Amino acid sequence: MFKNTPNPPPPDDHTSRCQLTNAKKLDDAATRALDYYLKPSAEKEPSDRLDTIFVIAPNINAECLLANLSETLASANAMVSDLAFDLEGSRRHIAQGVQQMIELGQLLANRALDVVDPR
Repeated sequence: MFKNTPNPPPPDDHTSRCQLTNAKKLDDAATRALDYYLKPSAEKEPSDRLDTIFVIAPNINAECLLANLSETLASANAMVSDLAFDLEGSRRHIAQGVQQMIELGQLLANRALDVVDPR
């Protein structure tokens, strides 16, 4: 048997506005939640993970970073140079090759430092 059912009453203006507002709020909340979990934040650096021991302060300028890099490479160069004098044969050649790569890195760092802060 076929039963006639009336159509739902047309929504009044207040009800439709509330539904649209609630739908918009839900959509905005969903977008914020997805952005929080799926989009990386511009403020968060890759080094802000829990497994990171050393972190470089984010407000350090390039000149300071390059100066510290140059000093670190100079220290590594001195250590490998000292080690190379105690070795013989192929081990000495390997240590001297590492020393040469450190020296090239130091030259690059010093050149970059000159570009950042010409003297």
